Amino acid sequence: MALYEHVFLARQDLSQQQVDALVEHYKGIITAAGGSVGRVENWGLKSLTYRINKNRKAYYTLMDITAPSAAVKEVERQQGLSEDVLRFMTVKVEAHEEGVSAMMQKREERSERGDRGFGDRPSRGFGDRDRGDRGPRSFGDRDGGGDRGPRRPREGVEGGAE
Repeated sequence: MALYEHVFLARQDLSQQQVDALVEHYKGIITAAGGSVGRVENWGLKSLTYRINKNRKAYYTLMDITAPSAAVKEVERQQGLSEDVLRFMTVKVEAHEEGVSAMMQKREERSERGDRGFGDRPSRGFGDRDRGDRGPRSFGDRDGGGDRGPRRPREGVEGGAE
């Protein structure tokens, strides 16, 4: 049997008990087809990047699934028909992660992993840029001169040439 990570987003106006009932329903489908569900993480109510079906927030849930592909397809089919599920995604993995997912780790634990390679760079604000030998910018004459020459009046416009 294959290993999968399955994430689905449930509507914001559901209660946490209703989301748990959805999880139990989908667990039942998988176990009936001969699979099993390992870890289930409720990531809680989170803001969406963009609105989905007039929802600005959604309940995120992760499920680690060990099941035949037919069971996963049935869960996806039922989630596609459900009005309570906004989006879902299933990814086939080689092995399930041990411990909690990255979404459940506290921010302090994430910061212990390092500064993601940006620590080598010096801090660059807007005022400390090295412009080399380039002098200050010149925008030419502000009275209509400059590179294009003086402006000509437009024809047919009040104040223009007649």
